[in-house]
Amino acid sequence: MTFHQSAGLCYYTFESFDRYGLVHGLFTRHGGVSPTPWHSLNLGGTTGDSRENVIENRKRIFDVMGRQVETIYDAWQVHGTHAICTDRPRPLDGAHEKADSIITSSRDVTLFMRFADCVPVFLFDPVKAVIGIVHAGWRGTVDRAPAAAVERMAQQYGSRPGDILAGIGPSICVDHFEVGCEVVEAVCRTFGPKASSLLKIRGGSNYFDLWEANQLTLEECGVRKIEQSCICTFCHNEDWYSHRAEKGKTGRYGALLAL
Repeated sequence: MTFHQSAGLCYYTFESFDRYGLVHGLFTRHGGVSPTPWHSLNLGGTTGDSRENVIENRKRIFDVMGRQVETIYDAWQVHGTHAICTDRPRPLDGAHEKADSIITSSRDVTLFMRFADCVPVFLFDPVKAVIGIVHAGWRGTVDRAPAAAVERMAQQYGSRPGDILAGIGPSICVDHFEVGCEVVEAVCRTFGPKASSLLKIRGGSNYFDLWEANQLTLEECGVRKIEQSCICTFCHNEDWYSHRAEKGKTGRYGALLAL
């Protein structure tokens, strides 16, 4: 990934996406107006921070990216696999549709999602000029949310998985993502014999590798060009929001993607 700093905001871009001139960024927690414990560029509207702070923080991100806030399309993220295809922005006063993937081929739409340990997966088909963002927590990961988004790109836009570039953004690493029996059983059901490579046992506890699980899902559905950030939100809590590291008292970082 490539690090950028502008107008007090710090963000990263995928090198593979930069080559195509895509407007995109995964923003650290720095450069916003939110007080502790959301310090400072919080984009989460349901975390306890004020609406005014979140709106100002969102405006700062869009300004840095040179996009109008009115081009936004974001969703009510619910840890599922539903993918929205849209050719127009979401009205700022309109309701959010429940979904964990958003896809578009419109240059008039800016895709936007929020994260704090869950995995952001960026998708780009340079042949059909289609983009998508996926939100994958442990449920979305074991339910193969990225594969559902790739399938929707194929159905709606004619994308071929082999043409798609993917980026796996900052999220919690395996060393800090301890899980219980429910998650272990779900991982084993989904990934079968390959589950053992995604689960680490340490001190009698189980840990789930979200990065590798989502990479495996992408590879199995035909995506071959995958860039991993390898940035852990828990390990680098000074730069990123981490639900686990901050025991739920935290904000959400913003992820933006546009053609």
